[in-house]
Amino acid sequence: MKVEIIVPPAGESVTEATVAAVMKESGAFVNKDDEILELETDKVNQVLYAPESGTLNLTVSVDAIVKPNQVIGSIDTEGKGEAKGAPAPEAKKEETPPPTPSAPPPPSGEGARKSVDSYVASLGQEKASAPSTPPPEKKTPPKVPLKEGQTRKRMSGLRRTVAKRLVEAKNTTAMLTTFNEVDMSAVMEIRSREKDAFMKKHDVKLGFMSFFVKACCAALKELPDVNAFVDGDEIVYNEGIHISISVSTPKGLMVPVLRSAEKLTFAGVEKGIQTFAKKAREGKIAIDDLQGGTFTITNGGVFGSMLSTPILNPPQSAILGMHNIVNRPVVIDNKIEIRPIMYLALSYDHRIIDGKEAVTFLVRVKELLEKPERLLLGETDG
Repeated sequence: MKVEIIVPPAGESVTEATVAAVMKESGAFVNKDDEILELETDKVNQVLYAPESGTLNLTVSVDAIVKPNQVIGSIDTEGKGEAKGAPAPEAKKEETPPPTPSAPPPPSGEGARKSVDSYVASLGQEKASAPSTPPPEKKTPPKVPLKEGQTRKRMSGLRRTVAKRLVEAKNTTAMLTTFNEVDMSAVMEIRSREKDAFMKKHDVKLGFMSFFVKACCAALKELPDVNAFVDGDEIVYNEGIHISISVSTPKGLMVPVLRSAEKLTFAGVEKGIQTFAKKAREGKIAIDDLQGGTFTITNGGVFGSMLSTPILNPPQSAILGMHNIVNRPVVIDNKIEIRPIMYLALSYDHRIIDGKEAVTFLVRVKELLEKPERLLLGETDG
């Protein structure tokens, strides 16, 4: 009996995947749940396992593009695996149609006119019934000739798809970015004072991200349009707040989702981020971890970024960019003081979010971070 190997659904907005690696060659005997091949999408890599034991027959190779629910091979449960490789399918020979006999020349004499008329009419019928000319094939632009000292490296399927989606985001949204700065003194003071007790109680470090997640949740409750998205000529509002956290991995950027973040405590946020970081390092982030986000936070500050304009994560309508913390001179009560300042950037879809809403959102986040006791009181009251 032959059991088909089918590409599983890859989640929202994922329409194709690339075969990144083949662990078992065609013709090999595999046991049930053996790793067969690895698929790469713009969101996550996924390993396919043998559904049954038997002889493997794959119809795809590395770098092949596959679609969800596509059959990419089979397993012969009665096979013993002696074959070294799957036989190539025999090309079907096209039968050459018999030559069409040429039309005889019209006879001379009185009947010649009738014969020519019917001949011309038949030519018109043949022309009308002839298949239309197929459209010209799309030509790939020629590659730039390499110069001395240059080499080529094929983009991974993950990188190609990410690049495609980023361009689509810029072309299909009216994206703008607004900026503000936040004095991190109060957050840093609380973190420094409470980090040891927090670690002892919750077995996880108290980082900056939990303060930003809680501040964004509070602001999103007040401004629900920032937590919504455009679908055709309608606006879809989300009841829950599901925060996508950008995580950099050796294979590319991933955005796992903290579900119902508005209901999480500071410890719940930090534990969720810790779990995603571990999964990312081990390459175990699943499709379900990446679906359903309504708002994204990205932290370029960990790499030293001072300022940036983050790109939207479709279909979401807004993304908050964090940056590095630098001691800067600021005016406090008419006096110049040195404070740890972070620049914030909010990129948003102007089709659904007006400038007033975007600025109000960012100011609200700034206020909550500069007086974080409001976040702590809000959590205690909840």
